[in-house]
Amino acid sequence: MIRTRFALCAGVLGLLAKPLAAEEPAARTLIWADEFNAPELDRDKWGVIGPEFWVNNEQQAYVDAPAVLSIVDGLSGADGGALMLRPIFKPGVDPHPDRKADFLSGRVESQGKFDFTYGRAEARIRMPDATGVWPAFWLLGNDTWPGTGEIDIMEYVGEKDWVGVALHGPGYSGETPLVNKFFFPEGDDVTGWHVYAVEWKKDELLFQVDGHTTYRVTRPMVENYGKWRFDNPKYLILNFAMGGAYPFKTNGIEKPYNGVPQETVDKVKTGEVAMLVDWVRVYAPEDEQAE
Repeated sequence: MIRTRFALCAGVLGLLAKPLAAEEPAARTLIWADEFNAPELDRDKWGVIGPEFWVNNEQQAYVDAPAVLSIVDGLSGADGGALMLRPIFKPGVDPHPDRKADFLSGRVESQGKFDFTYGRAEARIRMPDATGVWPAFWLLGNDTWPGTGEIDIMEYVGEKDWVGVALHGPGYSGETPLVNKFFFPEGDDVTGWHVYAVEWKKDELLFQVDGHTTYRVTRPMVENYGKWRFDNPKYLILNFAMGGAYPFKTNGIEKPYNGVPQETVDKVKTGEVAMLVDWVRVYAPEDEQAE
C-alpha cells in the first residue's frame, strides 16, 4: 500500500518556489485528471507495475512500495500534493533471475482504467539533476508494441538542459526517425517545474513545453516510414527508469551500471533523486468545446 504523505529529504524539497502558470487551455473540456491531492495514489485511476516487467536493459526493478511511489506534500511550487517516483539502491532484492537489478523504482499506468483518442495530455513535472536517469511521461496503445503506437511526450536521460520526444510504430520503432530534443533557454532546466504536453489531432501531433510547440509530426511524415498508428485509444504512463538503452546511447557510460555513473548512484543513495508530478490532465479535442 502507498502510505500517506511520504517524507522527503531536504534535497528534494529545497528548491525555490515558482509561480504556478495558467496552463489550463481555454474553453476545453477536461475529460480526466489526477491532481495527486489525496493521501494515497488513486488505484481507480492508476495501476502499478511490478518486478516482472523488464525492457531496454534498464537497471531497475519496478515495485509497489512507498519508498519508490508515494504522494507527498510540502513541495515548493506545487499546487497541493504531488506524485513522487524515485529510485532507491537495494542490491540483492530483485526477484528477476536474469536482471538482478540493484535499483528499485516506480511506474504507474492507466491501462484498463482510462484511455483516449485525440485531445491534449499534459503533466506538470520536476526532475532531478542526475546523469543516466530515465524518467518519462508517455502514451501507449493497448495492443502489442509497436503495432498500436507510442507517443513519448517527455523523456529525460540526465542531461538537464534538454528533454526528448518521439513516436514509435510499425516501421519506426526503437531507433525511431521521429524524434526531437527541446533545449531549455539559458538559466532554465528540467529541475524547475514545467508542463509537458501533446496536442493529439487526427493527422498531426504537436509536442509542447510550457505551452510552446517544440515539435510537430504529421501523418505524411509518419507514413514515410510505416503505417499511421495514432487513431486508436492510448493510456497514460509515468515511470522512473535507471540507465538502459537511451541513457547509454547518450552518455556511453558502462560502469558501474549501463548508462549510470557512480555519481548518480551516490545521489540515489542520499534520496535526492526523484521525479515529481504536480498533476496530470487530459482534455477533449479543441473542436469539442466545453459547455
